[in-house]
Amino acid sequence: MKITLSKCVFIILLIHASQVFAEYEETVVCTNKKSPCFLNRITCPKQCPTRKPKDPKAKACFINCESPICKAECRRRKPSCNGVGAACYDPRFIGADGSVFYFHGKSSEHFTLVSDTNLQINARFIGHRPAGKTRDYTWIQSLGILFGPHSLSVEATKTAKWDSRIDHLRFLYNGNEVALPQGFLSSWKSEGGEATLERVASANSAIISIPGIVEIGVNAVPITREDDRIHNYQIPDNDCFAHLEVQFRFMDLSGDVEGVLGRTYRPDYESHARLGIAMPVVGGEDNYRTTSLLAPDCKKCVFSSINNEGGGAARASINRGNGRMDCSDRFSGGNGIACKK
Repeated sequence: MKITLSKCVFIILLIHASQVFAEYEETVVCTNKKSPCFLNRITCPKQCPTRKPKDPKAKACFINCESPICKAECRRRKPSCNGVGAACYDPRFIGADGSVFYFHGKSSEHFTLVSDTNLQINARFIGHRPAGKTRDYTWIQSLGILFGPHSLSVEATKTAKWDSRIDHLRFLYNGNEVALPQGFLSSWKSEGGEATLERVASANSAIISIPGIVEIGVNAVPITREDDRIHNYQIPDNDCFAHLEVQFRFMDLSGDVEGVLGRTYRPDYESHARLGIAMPVVGGEDNYRTTSLLAPDCKKCVFSSINNEGGGAARASINRGNGRMDCSDRFSGGNGIACKK
């Protein structure tokens, strides 16, 4: 059988193209010995071949080495208010078991969302009480995160009028403001690599990563006029109550974890929300109230910076003692390095 020159060229081009596409589809080798996917090579599908697409509207490849499925999936990088680990709206939470509940807290006060031996996450609530109402409408305005000897906070900055082109996210690391350039895929990394920030939109959306501990997606959003009309918030004209929508993905929680959201990750958790109603509300304000955004001093808080300053040996001891478990979910001085892609 004769093979013409044109056929040879076509075959060569076809082979070359397949190699290019194969190289473009990212592959990750899971290296954590405790992972159920240890040493597995997981390749991104053609529908989402990369974990950081250059198009902000494109779906990204998520590879979760802690999942027993050991398979990549396509999803948006922005936080989902309908996914496990979410905290959005007049705070509506989705627990580890997928249950939906509300925790209203109180305006201008701080509450613990997660407290574990190596991680503390508090939230500051803002709110508004319309005339004739018996409680505040509340939203999460900022998060304060403690891990080891470090602290990181993020807030939605106050504004009278919302402009989506202006960034309303403000970050502090160890008490110093972080200069995170505005722009899609702009990133910052702490000097020691303990924490990273990355924008997943040109403004008002980012991912906070503390390797091996937690990944947090955050959006800064306003109360819109439509929200105001539907819920009758009676928002004043001089404040659009900019707040955060967040979604957490935990990698290293213990069985003793506490907090408004954290307790849902305990193996012995039983929901105290009133079931069978449209808005199941849980209490616990007195148990989870803290004196400030970065204070691990609620009645049920278990975080200890002293235990975390001991280094790897101390952490290993803590991990064995508490029986740490994987809680990964689908989501997936400010001294540091700032870069912009």
